[in-house]
Amino acid sequence: VRMTNLANQFTEIAHQNPDKTAVFWGETDYTFARAHGLAKRLAKRLREAHGLQPGDRVGLWLKNCPEFIFSLFGILLAEGVVVSINSFLTPDEVEFILQDCEAKVLISEASMAEGAAKLREQLPQLNVIEAESLGQAEPTPPVDAEPLGQAPEDLALIIYTSGTTGKPKGAMLSHHNLMSNVAAVTEAVGIEPNDRMAVLLPMFHSFTMTVGLLLPMTQGLSIIAIKSLHPPKNIIAEIMQHGATIMPAIPQLYRVLVNVDLPKDLPLRVCLSGAAPLPVEVLNAFNDRVGIPLLEGYGLSETSPVACTNPLIGKRKAGSVGLPLPGVEFQIRNDNGEALPVGEPGEICIRGHNIMMGYWNNPEATEAAIKDGWLLTGDIGRLDEDGYIYITDRKKDMLLVNGINVYPREVEEVIYQFDGIKEASVVGVNDPRKGDVIVACVVPSEGAGLDEEALIVYLKTKLAAYKIPRKVLKMEALPKTATGKILKTKLREIAAEKVAR
Repeated sequence: VRMTNLANQFTEIAHQNPDKTAVFWGETDYTFARAHGLAKRLAKRLREAHGLQPGDRVGLWLKNCPEFIFSLFGILLAEGVVVSINSFLTPDEVEFILQDCEAKVLISEASMAEGAAKLREQLPQLNVIEAESLGQAEPTPPVDAEPLGQAPEDLALIIYTSGTTGKPKGAMLSHHNLMSNVAAVTEAVGIEPNDRMAVLLPMFHSFTMTVGLLLPMTQGLSIIAIKSLHPPKNIIAEIMQHGATIMPAIPQLYRVLVNVDLPKDLPLRVCLSGAAPLPVEVLNAFNDRVGIPLLEGYGLSETSPVACTNPLIGKRKAGSVGLPLPGVEFQIRNDNGEALPVGEPGEICIRGHNIMMGYWNNPEATEAAIKDGWLLTGDIGRLDEDGYIYITDRKKDMLLVNGINVYPREVEEVIYQFDGIKEASVVGVNDPRKGDVIVACVVPSEGAGLDEEALIVYLKTKLAAYKIPRKVLKMEALPKTATGKILKTKLREIAAEKVAR
């Protein structure tokens, strides 16, 4: 009965290992009993002070900290639904999410108080809890908890993904989606209870959420939450100090580690790369110089999120994102929805226990994305004769900035709100170190000058910093097809030339 949902699974683990360290954070550490106690206290507060009912949504808008983990499980222990919100977003962007999911409570932190205050003004019914107030002083109660009634198919987590259409959509993940993804990753990567997980990516990101947080807390592993990422030797020092054995990270970090002098006795035994394509030269350099298995995988928020990975035991193929996880199937289809033979590129479609329940409050988008149980990813890829998956092209137009998706349409819509803009198109120019660099190509209205700095200042009030164009190109006209469609490929060439200079 106890393993029916994430909260019961966490309770059971805390019950079995009360004195084991759950979270290392700088010089502070938290046992499973203490982590569970803090989560339980928050759950009580959500129910008693804020009237939280099963299924009510609670926003989690925090930077990385232990309170993020306690809050995550506190919401689940209160039978609420976690809404994980990108900590880099502006209050305007967060307001859309909170309104869309009708969040009752927002958990934030002192360093974001100004943003939270703005949100409280806009949304009078919103209760805000500061994570700092979760309480350290009280003694830790023994771990005993009545198993909670959430069914596996109940909603546990909503992650908003910026869509190609501009407005973010909330991918709904059930307890079953997340627990089966945890189990499948544990199996594919050969994770054992004595492993320790280094967490340095943002906790709000779906990859960290499942692999970095839910997996350790429901399987009894310790999390080493890395306090400071700069310079990279801080990361190495914390990995050494606390004996981290597994590290999920993004390609940019592996590019950095290849050029750092690493200690010979590094405790890491397996590294996972996700959220952005891992360049083959980085993988090869990492294999040569570091020699720890680096497994590249792929997935989406809509797939809980891991869909495939190169295996720890078995063949790893450079340039491939590996094999489907246990219980997951891939199919490559053409535009008519027919399955294509080995080697032919087409749309990647995925089926299995990890496919989301749908998009929150958005049946049209759900219907477009899921057909007969298959998720249509919009990404283009191919399968080889051994069933390994290769991604050949990303979702149309999507950019990746430090592993986080940016959709040009969203940035373009905000540019159009600025005075004196006739046309705007946003493209990415690839920088081997940073991923995509965002370039805005803008045609001013007749007779209007364009103050590029004023435009950037305006965008900063409306969009998260990582979405802001690094360069604005003023143009007489945008290149178009005969039917008037903007030629993004041509624009990319023009932008790449200008940026290279």
